[in-house]
Amino acid sequence: MNQYTNNLVEHLKEFVLEERYKLFEKKIQERTQHITIVLENIFQARNISASIRSADCFGIQDVHIIENDNVFNNDTEVSMGAEKWITTKRYNQDRNNSVHAINHLKEQGYQIIATTPHNTDSNLYDLDITKQKSAIIFGSEINGCSEQTLNLADKRMKIPMYGFTESFNISVSVSLCLQHLTYKIRQSDINWKITKQQQQAIILQWLRNSVKLSTKIEKDFLSKINTK
Repeated sequence: MNQYTNNLVEHLKEFVLEERYKLFEKKIQERTQHITIVLENIFQARNISASIRSADCFGIQDVHIIENDNVFNNDTEVSMGAEKWITTKRYNQDRNNSVHAINHLKEQGYQIIATTPHNTDSNLYDLDITKQKSAIIFGSEINGCSEQTLNLADKRMKIPMYGFTESFNISVSVSLCLQHLTYKIRQSDINWKITKQQQQAIILQWLRNSVKLSTKIEKDFLSKINTK
């Protein structure tokens, strides 16, 4: 599969401008999977789309979307095309979607950080993300993170606030956290970059989303390989 990915990347890049492909090669060096965000049961599409846009801007590659009661539909006027560059994982198969998502992330080596203004054991500025990958969970607009998520989380984190209002808007919270945390890892000496193998898979995703009729081109390419 890895060799097939490499071959397909080489084939599809012929269908984009050289400058565009060079931009892909540049941007992939700034991407990270050391931090990921999880959006749990957000009901306003614009908040998810704005969060995806922020993830792209700060170099976060993966966004996990938990759909317990609410189905996500992208608001393109808000995301501004950012969804083409982000890898999204949606959890919407049963009533235990949050548990499934958290277990999946823990298996991948992530510590689970639930954001909440209540009963926290850490705040954004004290959070150490250099020793382990971190998945930051943001809950729904009204109720916040579910009890399941709060109970399963490794830490409960708050964003320091100094006014009367209890919480930020979800997409604002995402942006504040990502701005601070991505700055911290980029200033650290940890290896926060994506592996070479995964870089190729992501560039392939970007090419597929950039080339018209990429599905047909890929099918023809595969057919040629199989007939050799």
